Amino acid sequence: MQTRGPMMRHWRLVNRMAKTTDTDLVSAFDEGRLSSEAWAGMVNACRGCAWAETCDGWLDKHAHTDGAPRPCCNRARFDALRAGQVLQSA
Repeated sequence: MQTRGPMMRHWRLVNRMAKTTDTDLVSAFDEGRLSSEAWAGMVNACRGCAWAETCDGWLDKHAHTDGAPRPCCNRARFDALRAGQVLQSA
């Protein structure tokens, strides 16, 4: 079983990935498309993601991209939010 990483580190990774993929988490939250539980769930999922150790390096090499890389456990969630979908749980 994978050990969960530090909460703040993974909160930053989720926010960096959102910025890199043009996923506006704050607007989605303000519009009611992203619940606080779903946002916390994204961070918690990241904490257990096997790819998280590679994420920082990938983000350092990609200032902007059309979508999160395939190994990202939140890839589908970022895609859904960019498409204007509602994400109530993660």
